Amino acid sequence: QVQLVESGGGSVQSGGSLRLSCVVSSYTGCMGWFRQAPGKEREGVALINSSGRTKYADSVKGRFTISQDNAKNTVYLQMNGLKPEDTGMYYCAAGYGWLPLTPGAFTYWGQGTQVTVSS
Repeated sequence: QVQLVESGGGSVQSGGSLRLSCVVSSYTGCMGWFRQAPGKEREGVALINSSGRTKYADSVKGRFTISQDNAKNTVYLQMNGLKPEDTGMYYCAAGYGWLPLTPGAFTYWGQGTQVTVSS
């Protein structure tokens, strides 16, 4: 069983930055970040595979950066220029192969870390 633990969430003002971290017990090849706002469906934010190939949701392109440190089994999400609409629970997920940025494609999930952006 693959375990994922997220950290780094918090409350910031609009325009601020946060860096989320996700430690994975066993690397599966594709790691993603997703988020879910109250009353909304979970949506993809970004993903990265073992070769460093990345994919981003249009809403975060140019503001968020996903990266990984294979030696530490850790995936990061650097979030700059945060907006109130970025508020939500952020989840780290792991899966196999090159996956679409959709929740159903990922097998393992963390418990989430809350991000709140105030205007």
